[in-house]
This record gives sequence, C-alpha cells and structure tokens, in this order.
Amino acid sequence: MKIYRESLTEMKKIVARLTEQTTDLEIEQRVADIVENVRKNGDAALKDYEQKFDGILLDTFKVPTTKIDEAYDELSNDIKDSLLLAKKNIISYHELEKEQGFIDTNTPGIIRGQKVTPLERVGIYVPGGTAAYPSTILMTALPAKIAGVDEVIMVTPPQKDGINQTVLAAAKIAGVDAIYQIGGAQAIAALAYGTETIPAVNKIVGPGNIYVATAKKQVFGKVAIDMVAGPSEIGILADKSARPSELAADLLSQAEHDVRARAILITDDEQLAQAVSGEVTKQLETLPRKDIAMQSVNERGFIAVMESIPEMFELMNVVAPEHLEVQLEDAMKYLSLIRNAGSVFLGRYASEPLGDYVAGPNHVLPTGGTAKFSSPLGVYDFVKKTSFINFSEKSLADDLKAITTLARAEGLEAHARAIEARFNQKEN
Repeated sequence: MKIYRESLTEMKKIVARLTEQTTDLEIEQRVADIVENVRKNGDAALKDYEQKFDGILLDTFKVPTTKIDEAYDELSNDIKDSLLLAKKNIISYHELEKEQGFIDTNTPGIIRGQKVTPLERVGIYVPGGTAAYPSTILMTALPAKIAGVDEVIMVTPPQKDGINQTVLAAAKIAGVDAIYQIGGAQAIAALAYGTETIPAVNKIVGPGNIYVATAKKQVFGKVAIDMVAGPSEIGILADKSARPSELAADLLSQAEHDVRARAILITDDEQLAQAVSGEVTKQLETLPRKDIAMQSVNERGFIAVMESIPEMFELMNVVAPEHLEVQLEDAMKYLSLIRNAGSVFLGRYASEPLGDYVAGPNHVLPTGGTAKFSSPLGVYDFVKKTSFINFSEKSLADDLKAITTLARAEGLEAHARAIEARFNQKEN
C-alpha cells in the first residue's frame, strides 16, 4: 500500500484529491434513457432490459411465495440461526430509534404538535452480481417494519439459476411483503414510477452499483431515497498497540467488495505502517477475491503516518469514512474526537464485519465523504413528520397584529385578510 509521510496540511490536500467524486456524464445519460423508457413503457421495457443486461427472458417478475417458503425450509440451520441472531440484534438496536410525536399545551388557548406517520410503501434494492447480500435485506426491511411501514417491496437482479436461496430466506425472515426479480437502473425506475405489475413506492433504500446509485439520484423528488451510495470504505486509526495482521485483514474486508472500494489506515507509528503494508501483500495471496481487492488497494488505498493522535483524528474527519475503526489503547475515550463517520468500531474486538452482520447498528451507511452531513439508515428513514396547530379565538386575536404586519411587509395582502376575516362582521 502507498505510504504517505506528509504534514497534516499537505495530507488534507492529498485526501481531498484522492476522495474527489466525479460524475460520469455518459452513465448519467444512459441511466436517464432507461428511467424514461421504463416510465413510458412499464413491464415491456423491464423485460427488454433484463434480457439485454442479464441474459434472462422473464415471464413474470414476482417471485412466488412458494419459492420463498421452499428456500426458507431448505436453508441450513447454521445460516438460519445466524440470520435469526442478526434479526434479533438489529431489532433490539433499531427499536431504540423509534420516534414519538408530541403535543404542546403549555400556552392557554394554543395547541401545537407533531405527528409521526410511517410511509405507506417502500422499496429495498438488494444487489445480485458477484455476491449475495442477505444481510442487506435484514438491514433495510427490519427498520421499515419497526417504523410501521405498510408494505415492503424488494427488488433484486434475476439469476440464470434462480435467485440465491439465502436471499429469499432472508426476505421471509425480515418480513418482506413481495419480491420482484429485476435489477439495475430499470428496477429503480420501476419502483419510482410503477409498472403494470410493480407498484410505485414512496421511498427507495439500499445499496447498488453506479447505475443503481445514478438512477436513485435521478428519481429523487418523485420518490425519497436513503442516499446516493458509492463504493465501500474503511478508515482505521491505529497506534503501536494494534496488531498488523488484524489491521490488514480489516482493510481487505472492504477492499474485496469492489475495485473502487477505499481502504485507509492512519497511524502515528512508522513501523506499524510498514508492517501493515507487508501484511496486506501477504494476505492478498490467499484471498479468493484477490484481483478485486488488489486493484482496490493499489489504486485507491493508502496509509498515512502522522505526528500525533490528534492529527490522526483531524485527518480522518476530513476523510469522513463509511466505516471507522479506532484501534487505539482505551479506544472508547476517543469517541468525542470523531466528528465524521458513518459507523464507528471501537477497540480490537470491534472488527468491521461485526457491524455488517450481527451487532445491530445498520450497515447501510453514508459513503464518499457524505458522513459529514448524513446518517446511517434507521427507523427515522421510514417515517414522515407532520406539524399541527389549534388556536382559540382569543389566541388568534392576540397575534393578529403581528401576523398581518408580517404578511403586508412581504406584500401578501391576501394572507393578512385571511386572518382579519375571522374578526370582521359575522356573515348572516
């Protein structure tokens, strides 16, 4: 891995350059054409795209309930028990995120409040391609169910040998209401606009490739989305107390996702930097997804050696990684120094894959530096809030002058008259 030994100021410039997000105008246009075709031609467009992109001619998009039940029944006990453990911990964590409305009656004659309402229908995108992601189903569907969403629709790319059995079983465990075998930008368009057989949703969540992410960005406004997710990222802060073999393994746990994934180590120890770089090279040799991870590490990964622990945290806050491991002695004491990260893993035994599967916090996280202003997927993503007010006649009369004064200051005479109408001569 490339090792930098620059000043903090210079490293901030390097990080900005290395993590700069670019827009591929060709992909943007290609996705726009797909979205518009699906919007206009519905199921016919979906069938054409699935045959073109996945080489599969579909008679129907919806996966029969019998297929889902069979997958669940045939699932090995080890996998089933693991999914059920993950479900238990995801629920126990996300239950704590539930929000309540409120009513304020502290001022006589005035009632103010906020009503929290679940979304009616949401769509979850589950990638297919080079790997199956049953964990993503749990992470997206369960918070929606906890929020009280009426209907959770799942889309996932079709496979020539059928959709992965563990994926189907996980959908049943998570309480998904319907599964449609469509993928890519066309699936996002179908969820946003609806087709003859696929219902339109209120919000689309879940990770995907660049075409899926671009499509989500383009349909935003027609529907809500969770985020425009980019390639996976891991940032690790470590000192000499950390073990190089463990750090290398953690870096590669994200590098194996995608050639565009980013693995970053920031340390104050030169020897550790050298040891980790060597361990990454060594461990790559036996990694099944070696080619993917090696390209990720060589092209997008790096190690930075800084002067002090405060500098390490300052630089990592600029990176704002999706996953942040703090592999320092007494890691918990550093939590207050972390400003920008999707999810934080504190201490030697909080390795990043723990969060991917069974810890409970969500693994759908902001990427590409968006942790500077975004949050992990949660129950709060599946509700909307509505304010309400009720005024007595006296309360409105007390505020009449302030309201009409401000309305006329803005040149909105009808606003002022609407208030005054309540106090004009009563109609017969």
